[in-house]
This record gives sequence, structure tokens and C-alpha cells, in this order.
Amino acid sequence: MKRIAFVINPKSGSDRKTDRVALVNRLKSPGYHTDIFEWKQIGDRDSIFESVLKGKYDIAVAVGGDGTVSQLANALAGSETALGILPFGSGNGLARHLGVPMDYEGAMKLLEHGDIVAIDKGEMNGMSFFCTAGTGFDARIGKLFAESTTRGFWTYAKLTISEFRAYRGENYSLTIDGKTMERNAFLITVANAGQYGNDAWIAPQANACDGIFHVVIMKPMRWWNLSSLAIRLFRKTIDRSPLIETLTGKSVTISRKAAGAAHYDGEPAEMDAELRIVLMPRALKVVARKGFNG
Repeated sequence: MKRIAFVINPKSGSDRKTDRVALVNRLKSPGYHTDIFEWKQIGDRDSIFESVLKGKYDIAVAVGGDGTVSQLANALAGSETALGILPFGSGNGLARHLGVPMDYEGAMKLLEHGDIVAIDKGEMNGMSFFCTAGTGFDARIGKLFAESTTRGFWTYAKLTISEFRAYRGENYSLTIDGKTMERNAFLITVANAGQYGNDAWIAPQANACDGIFHVVIMKPMRWWNLSSLAIRLFRKTIDRSPLIETLTGKSVTISRKAAGAAHYDGEPAEMDAELRIVLMPRALKVVARKGFNG
């Protein structure tokens, strides 16, 4: 019988009103053995992850927001236990990329009927990511979003619009697989998977299983470019914009003039002037939609 562990974080994500333990108990299948680990406080994390890994479960399901998903994914990387997702996040970037339904019933059914595949993992200055990492304007917005008292798409959109006029591009030295180049950029995003979250596709051609990063360089722009870029972002055509340059590689170093804001899977961080990004192929098993190939 398949064994599944549910790691439930009731304090993570945009929907904090739903009783997540009750939801899992109501929707779980009698066809597999289930254990529930409730992450009630910060100190619970390490002991829960240790129990999950020792338990050798077939699947460990992150029940919470994007931060919970990322942390459990990092803990499972290199193990035989696959990551499942019951999405409660604001963006749900990895869940959406893997084809996990955004409704809870559909996401639970996928645990039974989805495919288990191995995806790549990235690390930026030692911090793990599975979707995107980088610096520039999106890192600035990520920091402000994390500090905001409200969550969700519209909060992110309002912050983007309000900060756009004042933000200026920056000069970067960029080294990809040993080849160095100089760029003045609005942002640089290193994509393992294709989207930030909320179906905002910054690298539509990125494949999380192919052992290659897509490095997206957005050129400095004026305010009137914002609406057309936003449309392209959600139509999965931003890579065709003349304001976008996309390069590929396995090892990336971004050098800035000073330490500053960066992001990894939506988590904001202050990092050194040099950002060193490496790829670990097929490091994490995940539950994805049928037919998923990256």
C-alpha cells in the first residue's frame, strides 16, 4: 500500500481560514496509508522533516504556501520520497508548473493518479530553488511583497505598478558556463521552471527536467512598455519581446556593484554582490500531471 505523509502548515499561504487537517481527512483516499504531521510553530520543522525522511514515505505532501513547498522540497531532494503539493500559496509557482490543480479535491486526486518524475534543483549562494532565482526589479518587489500585510495577485500587481516609475536598471557582469558578458538590465532571472507563480511565465521555454537554466535578461524600459510586457508574461510569449534576451547554461554567476536584494522561489533575501548559481540535475522527485515532461 502506498504511504503518504501530509506536512500541514496552518500558518503558511493566503488561505488561512480553512481547517487543513479536516480538509485532508475529508479528501484523503482509503487506498493508501496516511500520516499527518502538523507544523504548528517554527521549531517543528526539522523534527517533522526528519520523521518524514526516516519514514520512507512514497510521497510527502506540502500543505501550505510557497515557502512550505520550497522547504519540504529541499528536505526531500536526493531522497526516494516524492514531493506532492496541496496548494495554499499566493503564487503556487511550482504547483502550477507541475500541473497540480488549484482546487483542493483535484490536487488530492493527483496524488493517486499523477506521474512521479524527477526535476532539477538550483542553488544560489547556497539557497535552494526549484522555479526561479535572480536579482533586479522582481527581487525588489519580492521584498516589498514579503513585508506587506496583504497577500495575493492584486497586492503584487499594485506594488509592481507603484515601484516601476522609480526603479532604474543596473549594470551586471554575467558569466554563463565560463563565458562572461556585460549587461545593463532591469532584472535578471535564472529559471529552472518557467514561471514565477500565478501563471506569470518569465521563461516559457524552461524545462525543469533538462539540466539547463534559462537566464532571462530584461532590458531597461519605460513605463509604456509595462502593459505589453505584462500581457506577454501571462500569454507565455514574453520570450518573443525585443526587451527580453534569453540565454541558457548550467552554471551562472551574476556580479553586481554591491550586495543587495535577491530572490529564490519568491523568497526575498539580502545577498552578496556576487550571486553564484549552480544546477543539480534530477535532484527531486515530484508528483505531476499525467504526461508531464518538464
